[in-house]
Amino acid sequence: MGSIKPVQKILLYVDGSEECITAAQYAIVLAKEYKAELVAMYVVNESMLKELLKANIFIKAEEMDYEHDLMQDGERYLRYISQLAQDKGLTIETRIEKGVVNKIVVDAISELQADLIVLGELEEFLSRSDSFHDENELICRKAGCSVVIVKDPDRVESLYNMI
Repeated sequence: MGSIKPVQKILLYVDGSEECITAAQYAIVLAKEYKAELVAMYVVNESMLKELLKANIFIKAEEMDYEHDLMQDGERYLRYISQLAQDKGLTIETRIEKGVVNKIVVDAISELQADLIVLGELEEFLSRSDSFHDENELICRKAGCSVVIVKDPDRVESLYNMI
């Protein structure tokens, strides 16, 4: 009987938070351990930008500037995570996309045939309705694969440093 490889492809969702860096370190550890492919994805939340424009918080020029800033943030985070992976001898594919975050990520899971999605720790909610607007929460609910929510940054950093 041949060996079964339980995890062949990992998708890391990068949301630009401190928690996503911890998630990246853990995804790198998992990818090394399972000899799995690793894809990191950042999504510019266009629906949030449209809501800010519709609510008259932004004018069109400000929306475009903010979108540009978000793209640059995403590129910076993905470069940093690529360097973290490279430091551990791992190749990583990076993607930056625009759209409805949870839809783009869930579609990427299917397209990539990911076995696992790795997310940073979920935020605490003040009300139940907040959970319906949190992208990580929506990704957890809609993902067509197993979901790892990374906690304990000190332990994760230690694991990352050991590989």
